[in-house]
Amino acid sequence: MTATAEITVTDVVARYVPVIGLETHVELGTLSKMFCGCPTEFGAEPNTQTCPVCLGLPGALPVVNVKSIESTIRIGLALNCTIASWCRFARKNYFYPDMPKDFQISQYDEPLCTDGYLDVMVDGEPFRVEIERVHLEEDTGKSLHVGGATGRIHGADHSLVDYNRAGIPLVEIVTKPIAGTGVRAPAVARAYVTELRELLRGLNVSDVRMEQGSMRCDVNTSLAPKGAAAWGTRTETKNVNSLRSVERAVRSEMIRQSQVLDDGGRIVQETRHFHEDSSSTTSGRSKEEATDYRYFPEPDLVPVAPDPAWVEQLRAALPDAPSVLRSRRQAELGLSDDEMSWLANTGALQLFAETVAAGASAADARKWWLGDLTRRANAEDIELAELAITPAQVASLVGLVADGRINDRLARQVLDGVLAGEGDPEQVVAARGLAVLSDTAALDAAVDAAIADNPDIVAKIQSGKVAAVGVLLGSVMKATRGQADAASVRAMIAQRLGVEL
Repeated sequence: MTATAEITVTDVVARYVPVIGLETHVELGTLSKMFCGCPTEFGAEPNTQTCPVCLGLPGALPVVNVKSIESTIRIGLALNCTIASWCRFARKNYFYPDMPKDFQISQYDEPLCTDGYLDVMVDGEPFRVEIERVHLEEDTGKSLHVGGATGRIHGADHSLVDYNRAGIPLVEIVTKPIAGTGVRAPAVARAYVTELRELLRGLNVSDVRMEQGSMRCDVNTSLAPKGAAAWGTRTETKNVNSLRSVERAVRSEMIRQSQVLDDGGRIVQETRHFHEDSSSTTSGRSKEEATDYRYFPEPDLVPVAPDPAWVEQLRAALPDAPSVLRSRRQAELGLSDDEMSWLANTGALQLFAETVAAGASAADARKWWLGDLTRRANAEDIELAELAITPAQVASLVGLVADGRINDRLARQVLDGVLAGEGDPEQVVAARGLAVLSDTAALDAAVDAAIADNPDIVAKIQSGKVAAVGVLLGSVMKATRGQADAASVRAMIAQRLGVEL
């Protein structure tokens, strides 16, 4: 059964109580893999960054990457976790083509970091997301399904496997069940992942590029009838790869599950796939429990016992939390609480700050990112950061307007060109001939023609109805293809008619 437009999240929470949870996988930005010396560069030719260790060949022995331990501890500390004094790795056994060893070296009952939390704000209301565990493991390879329309195995002609990613250090951050969110459940999920991404970026432990898979989320959702003694059966939507999609995946599952329950059905514990084009989920596979993975201690690795003094050194060197940095930046940029909240929740705060750093005023950066650029992103159903324009280009556009070389109307046409890949704002202005009209004779002629062609409007203006000047302004703008400076035209009309405008 699929979600329909007639049912909303508000309708769902009138009858059911949602509980959500998030499992976030983060590839660490180390130079080498978790248990070998292979490089971790993204985008290399398939199967060129492998060795006997990460391919699981007989006789190859793993060695722990110390930097990955340090990064995981720093993540745990930033999430207010307790750091284990002793822990060990385990073998998680399952059989996928992209698992060269047919097991994954991970952590099971003894994770490195436990019992933390991360606070987020949604619509001015605080929510505390409790962290169950932060553990370290190795990433899998990647299956490439060729010949189909969707990139999934269904409909593909054949599949290939790229093991370059196999063995890259991977941190999994698992929340405890998040209850009490009600109608805000989708927004809380998005706010948490947004805040977590900013925290990880500030720690400089990962590039957290969701579009490249270095940060991806599994979204758990369940519903229970109001008044029920137990939570409902959860589903796990796998590998959601954008902030917007995290929110939409929760919303979609809440609506879908409510329809199943309303029809007298039951929710099956399973994994599900999220479809970007339809914002819906479809069934994947029955969800395994821990016993299905046959965990047992990794015999080739010694336990990890972080020195408490080292842990305290790492704690003392942590950067300021994103919330502290936002408060400081809000004061520096002169943003209201609502503007700051919106920029933070959409992941646009960094874009805004970089635009100001590139030379734009805070007011101009706010105008473009919260105005035209937001409308265009919404129209394309993408994140602001996915628009084909950089903060430096926005600042350049602002500079052209400030210098009087283009006006706001022309600036929007320049924006069209930049987003279409025609170059930087300066290049688009030159290529499209969009500079403000500098031909005085042509401008004089356009103003004179507008006055001559509209005697009734002139009479209204001279009788005191100055708002009618808009008709003359529009006529001049049309005649000059929008390339006249409105303030100059207005002054010229006032001078010719002998009035004050």
